[in-house]
Amino acid sequence: MHELPTLSLTELCARLRSRRVSPVELMQAVLGRIDELNPRLNAFVCLREREALLADAARAQERIARGEGRALEGIPLGVKDLEDVEGLPTSHGSRIFAGHVADHTATQVRRLEGAGAIVVGKTNTPEFGHTAITKNLVHGVTRSPWDLERTPGGSSGGSAAALAGGLCPLVTATDGGGSIRIPASFTGSFGLKVSFGRIPRGPFAHWEYDDTSVAGPLTKTVEDAALQLDLSCGASPCDPNSLPHPGSSYVDALREELEPGTRFGFSPDLGHAVVQSDVAQVVEEAARVFTKLGHRLVPVPEGPPKLGIEWGLLGSFQLLSRLHAYLPEREGDFTRAFAKGLRAGSRMSAERWGAIARKRSELNAWCAELFERVDLLLTPTVPYDPPPARGPFPDEIEGRTQPPMGVASFTIPFNLSWHPAATVRAGFSRRGLPVGLQIVGPRHREDLVLRAALAFQRERPWHPHWPSLSADGT
Repeated sequence: MHELPTLSLTELCARLRSRRVSPVELMQAVLGRIDELNPRLNAFVCLREREALLADAARAQERIARGEGRALEGIPLGVKDLEDVEGLPTSHGSRIFAGHVADHTATQVRRLEGAGAIVVGKTNTPEFGHTAITKNLVHGVTRSPWDLERTPGGSSGGSAAALAGGLCPLVTATDGGGSIRIPASFTGSFGLKVSFGRIPRGPFAHWEYDDTSVAGPLTKTVEDAALQLDLSCGASPCDPNSLPHPGSSYVDALREELEPGTRFGFSPDLGHAVVQSDVAQVVEEAARVFTKLGHRLVPVPEGPPKLGIEWGLLGSFQLLSRLHAYLPEREGDFTRAFAKGLRAGSRMSAERWGAIARKRSELNAWCAELFERVDLLLTPTVPYDPPPARGPFPDEIEGRTQPPMGVASFTIPFNLSWHPAATVRAGFSRRGLPVGLQIVGPRHREDLVLRAALAFQRERPWHPHWPSLSADGT
């Protein structure tokens, strides 16, 4: 295998800047890796023409030679198929939009392109990103490079498989209930769900009432995520919820150490999650790394209110508001599970909306009280091993019944509360599959979360240990 696909984003940027590797050479290596492994992984579902990609790489090479290279000059970029790229299909993993070609580019993608990245193609996602297993009726099943019989998670599963499989060094991802952190955990990558509004979304044809979903980095290392966040954050007129630029660099923030004695709250289950025993053991051991580094580990005995069912109803209602025109005539074009979830949105009422609002206020109060007592919170990222590539999710773990939305037991609360939350590779389960440790910080404190993640990465480095696959899947 060519060495280049094994390198991190920041390593590749350094090599490109110093001209130890050229953008053309990198693009050829990426395309070769896609040719070799994408038939097995199904991470990419659409690719730009090879000649156009190599021409873009040649122009990037010329800019570097003139001393005009930008931060991501010549870096290949995979874009999740929920985000638009002008001239490329945006299918949302749905037959309904299978022939749709975007007439504009999403803000996040445009900013990464503006920094020199070259869009290679689109990565797979479940239909409208509605679940944590990446499969759909348009593009089929995406598989994990760690085990082809397992899912890489979702909804950013195609991006996670492309990244961890060495098909592409830079990808986009979004997270509405765990869709960055779950696939990052399942593939041993680093994922960061940012505070709501940190990275602008859209532009969209409809006003976005969805206040749980964010774009964010899914990368090989913490340093890669800081770089990607630097290049994509900051307010945009296309997104009225977008936050102003923080006024400082996240890359620079990583040069600061965590303060000695930082208080890490630890909850093994948030009061209600059902966690696989070996996953729990790996996560608890990983949490103790911070005590070894001179910090405090503080038990968190009580969890937040359970909001999994309410989160699902909110998502169904918001999707139904966009897709109701396709019902009932084209309901057969949706997957059965998605159609069932979409119909559930009709059960929303003013009373239920108000009840959800009250529970979210309780969640906010829990978070406010928690972050008075601790600086950061540690939990498992996902309670169990990745399910089979085609599903289903397990109904029980070791004889214990899984709650509704069990796969997202640890991730959903912080989409609803808007707190930044990252996942780092904590270790491996008995089956040899990656396990994630979630690090949650106070609202708008991505810098603190990144510093904690980097401290863990330095103590327990996971890069460059990635799965090794050949074309026959071995």
